[in-house]
Amino acid sequence: MFVYWLMFLLPAWASFFKVRNTRAAVLFGWAAAWLALALLIGFRHEVGGDWFNYLAHYEANYYMSFWDAVERFDPAHGAMNWLAYRMDWGVYGINLVYGAIFSLGLIAFCRAQPRPLLALAVAVPYLVVVVGMGYSRQGVAIGLAFFALLALAERNTVKFVVFVAIAALFHKTAVVLIPIAALASTKNRVWTAAWVGATGVLFYFLYLQEAADSLVSGYVEAKMASEGGAIRVAMNAVPGLLFLLNRKRFRLDKAELALWTWISAIAVLFVPILVVSPSSTAVDRVALYFIPIQMYVFSRLPDALWRGRHRLAVSGGVVAYYGLVMFVWLTFGTHAKYWLPYQFYPLVDV
Repeated sequence: MFVYWLMFLLPAWASFFKVRNTRAAVLFGWAAAWLALALLIGFRHEVGGDWFNYLAHYEANYYMSFWDAVERFDPAHGAMNWLAYRMDWGVYGINLVYGAIFSLGLIAFCRAQPRPLLALAVAVPYLVVVVGMGYSRQGVAIGLAFFALLALAERNTVKFVVFVAIAALFHKTAVVLIPIAALASTKNRVWTAAWVGATGVLFYFLYLQEAADSLVSGYVEAKMASEGGAIRVAMNAVPGLLFLLNRKRFRLDKAELALWTWISAIAVLFVPILVVSPSSTAVDRVALYFIPIQMYVFSRLPDALWRGRHRLAVSGGVVAYYGLVMFVWLTFGTHAKYWLPYQFYPLVDV
């Protein structure tokens, strides 16, 4: 448990200070943060609810050809497992690559925010600890989705689509992000909607068509329920609602305002969808791609809504809120036992 708290408290504490450093020092600090996150995610041992499932994916390559692996799993995940098995990297090698990609996207997104360390602190309790260390494939997809969102904020729709396409190779559900490009478009809307829509249809046939039946039967028809799913959806809806009610105060350009307005609206919309959906698990897994709204809004909230000394109080409130989230989950979460204690591979007997 100490490791998790250290991951949270270091950026949370540092977010209260303004330190004037050289560009080289800042880059070194973020590089160190990226390396630490990648190593902690990559070399975790028997940590995460799906750790043994991913171990089974790796060991299954004993009898599978490359194309068997690609067809059985999501393409990039199958290829990575096949390569790692042939290179004798072990499941730790795969987790390290996944952790490195996830952490790189996370840090790139944090650095684009006005209070990057506060954004990182917001990400740790759930996105890093639970998703990054638990849902490995979806963690990679979300890491790539960060790059996609940054591209879309810069009006680079093509780059956005490319990153989402790569993310979908690791976890098919990433294709749910495609419509955002059309919705958030501020120029050439008809043309953008046409080619993005065509791309979405193409992605469906390439990625989802064969898996659609199993996804529906596995999540919807089986009425799978995620314990805590309502809480996680609400955690996205709160910053989404704050943004929608105070859009002008965030002082964004037209493209970025459109993007985060739509993301906020969708995050709020997940609440009634969760109520009527036969499967909270399906809604919960899709809502993971909208977690960036938490980092985006709460890292900007102190400057958007208050001025002067009140900003410090708002930052403190954000840190306290996410500290409470981590405490409650680690202490009372039903599945937290799969994350406790944290074990680092070279320091345990296997």
